Amino acid sequence: MRKGFTLLEVLVATMIMGLAVIGMLTALNTSLRNAARLTDHDRMAMLARQRMDEILVDRTLPLEAEFDGQFDPQVTGGEPAGYHVAMNVFEAPAQAPPLTPVLQRIVLHVWWKQGDKQRGFDLEAFRRAVIPAAQPQT
Repeated sequence: MRKGFTLLEVLVATMIMGLAVIGMLTALNTSLRNAARLTDHDRMAMLARQRMDEILVDRTLPLEAEFDGQFDPQVTGGEPAGYHVAMNVFEAPAQAPPLTPVLQRIVLHVWWKQGDKQRGFDLEAFRRAVIPAAQPQT
């Protein structure tokens, strides 16, 4: 009657445990990478919503415009990030005179660098605007 394990049984058990630990460490590494990627995406979504809110309340912007901007690296985790805004009249009556209400479409494209890849997404909003009165020539 034998008591204990043979050397072969101990080696096989150690190998099985090693493979299990390697599998768990690989899964943990993947989870940490995904968490970091989602954190970056959530941060940029928050910045995009904030920038879109600023654009929506700024009545000094023209009806038809395109412009770019950069986010402060302190709020983006040190990575370069920016945005492109495209504004245009979405719906308006034909030959609308000045001071006519129209529907304006705003598309905000947000981009950021994640390692060597550039990521991005679009945020779209609509707002009521008014065709401006003609400026007098001086």
